[in-house]
Amino acid sequence: MKKQITTIALATMAMFNAAHAEGHYVPGVEGMQAASAPPAGLYYIGYLVNYDIHSFRAPGSSSNLPGSNKGNVTALANRLVWMTGAKVLGADYGVETIIPVIGTSLHINAAGVNDNHTGVGDVYVGPVVLSWHGSNWDAVGAAGVWLDNARANTPADPGKGFKSWMLTGGGTYYFDEAKNWSGSALARYERNTRNDAGLRFGNQLTVEWGVGKRYGVMQGGIVGYSQWQLTNDSGVGAGDARSARHAIGAEFSYAIPSQKMNLKVALYQEVSAKAGSLGPQAKGTLLRFGLVKAF
Repeated sequence: MKKQITTIALATMAMFNAAHAEGHYVPGVEGMQAASAPPAGLYYIGYLVNYDIHSFRAPGSSSNLPGSNKGNVTALANRLVWMTGAKVLGADYGVETIIPVIGTSLHINAAGVNDNHTGVGDVYVGPVVLSWHGSNWDAVGAAGVWLDNARANTPADPGKGFKSWMLTGGGTYYFDEAKNWSGSALARYERNTRNDAGLRFGNQLTVEWGVGKRYGVMQGGIVGYSQWQLTNDSGVGAGDARSARHAIGAEFSYAIPSQKMNLKVALYQEVSAKAGSLGPQAKGTLLRFGLVKAF
């Protein structure tokens, strides 16, 4: 048991961010009509997320770490999207960036971790956003990179300590002519680079989905996400275990057309989680508030 706990502690310190070990993208920030991009213009999208960690899966398993282990991550992701009005491959062309501010509190007794930090996280730069629109469907494709600008020296630091290349693709389908009923799925694929310790976490696929019904300026529906590690970790201590987690929840939105604004709230419960080889995997509840403002 002592050897197992020592291994867990070393893995936890190596991965830097215990809440989301394998990549930068945090699932649960998109839901209903996630793959529908707006028309030409400049938009601010703010995501205020609170991730309450109830337990941690032990590295390479679906079993909890021994003892009392909890955590909390609160993040404000500030996203700017500019849909330029230009056309590329028949699609509306845009660019985007995400600047997150992250506060993390971790209490992992099994690994001897008691850490709290707040700061600006790794920034995302997306030079390619492509959006297509049909009579009863929307589609989106995007590409960009998560930088390694943020501090990443302790488990609760806001940075990951490595860059990640991210590709995005998805679609929304409207089931009726009035576009009141919709179903949407959005996929993000991340290819991670090595950190300073020589570790490379396996590539990751995230799928967020939502089915919703609009009632005038209001919309409600069922949402969820799944996240899978697709390739093995590499580096000292790496093995062939791959992480995965799945969640389901509900979302509500309210539009204020006079202010060119949309307000959103969603609550997710993770129903399963498995850790990869290089660190524990968090399992918990995610609460998300969203603001979309057109300028």
